[in-house]
Amino acid sequence: MSGAAWWRPLLVLEPPGITAVDDPLLEWRRLFSELFGTFLLVLAGAGAAVVGARAHGAISREAAVTAPGLTVLAIILFMGAVSGAHLNPAVTLAFTLRGDFLWRRMPGYILMQLAGGTLACTFLWGVYGKVGMLGATEPGAGIAGWQAMLTEAVLTLGLVSTILGTASRAQNVGPLSAIAVGAYIVLAGLWSSPISGASMNPARSFAPDLVLGNFANYWVYLAGPAIGGVLAVGAAILLRGRGGDPGGVAAAQGRLDRPTTLLG
Repeated sequence: MSGAAWWRPLLVLEPPGITAVDDPLLEWRRLFSELFGTFLLVLAGAGAAVVGARAHGAISREAAVTAPGLTVLAIILFMGAVSGAHLNPAVTLAFTLRGDFLWRRMPGYILMQLAGGTLACTFLWGVYGKVGMLGATEPGAGIAGWQAMLTEAVLTLGLVSTILGTASRAQNVGPLSAIAVGAYIVLAGLWSSPISGASMNPARSFAPDLVLGNFANYWVYLAGPAIGGVLAVGAAILLRGRGGDPGGVAAAQGRLDRPTTLLG
């Protein structure tokens, strides 16, 4: 199969009309947006632990969980219209399963998210050294892997439900969704970070594990968010029906292709 046509079998999985947002000339902007955005997110999330270690505990737990939430809020506001600002493989998977996102675009997004997170942890390592475990997310003391995994699943269920719920025809709040998403990340971290680190993001957890060369507990942060994301799609369908409406597509794909003209 030619390189230009490898994705054609995936067309049957995509809602009619959604290909109207598929302008290959703009794809590099979307991919760079996901790379850059995830770099900034992981820089804040992992950087809090690294700087805290270098500064002898000057970064409190409250500050550490607030930083990534505020970072996501800012990223959604300043470049959500470019790529949808997924910044998280679980979010990309959920938008795709709901019918708001192109299946053939999903691998590129996830690759850029993993790369962006890895660049952030490499930067932290190069500037500050391998301190604070480079912000690695691990089950807390006395917490079993399955407990941390279920915690991540429930946290991600709430996060992705918030994202999908504010990105639909029924309740598309546009830029204000950034406040809801950022607030949820902070809230989740405040009550659960001692249990699992409140990652909710396989890219966030992958980056420090890769740089440290230790994937012993990565399964927790892959399985948990994946399960939570899938459950959130099911909940969204029960609450609002399937996706593919202009509001959800605009939020998931970005607005570079003027998706308000989609599907009618």
